[in-house]
Amino acid sequence: MIEQVCAKCKNYFVQPDVDIHATYFKIENGAIEPLSFVKDGQYYRIVGSVLNDGVYKHGVDDTELQDEEFFGAVWSMRVPRAFIALVEKIEDWCDTHASALDSPFQSESFENYSYTKQSGQNGAVAGWEAHFANELNAYRRLTVL
Repeated sequence: MIEQVCAKCKNYFVQPDVDIHATYFKIENGAIEPLSFVKDGQYYRIVGSVLNDGVYKHGVDDTELQDEEFFGAVWSMRVPRAFIALVEKIEDWCDTHASALDSPFQSESFENYSYTKQSGQNGAVAGWEAHFANELNAYRRLTVL
């Protein structure tokens, strides 16, 4: 979920001259080399890979990596704790509202009961993006870099 939230905010919490490492990388048995610039527990983003583009937490999500060799970039992310807490809050909200969000119906009614989903722009069902828009605004950027 952190990847989707970062993408929505266009913010991967990097300093371009310091945190973006472009070189030849090798992923083998869930380990990526070189990765000495990322600390255990730190988030990082892989860009330019065929099989592994995305955001991972070093020492936790590494087992998801597929073997590959590529020339690309690894961004060592400086994610604030408050942002991680917000992502966890969004995940909890999505879990709680999953059935309503997955429903193809905007509204339903029978006898003395009626229900209408909150809608966002253009009548679309309001998801986590709309629900947490005010909290996400603090982290929004105009461009990714």
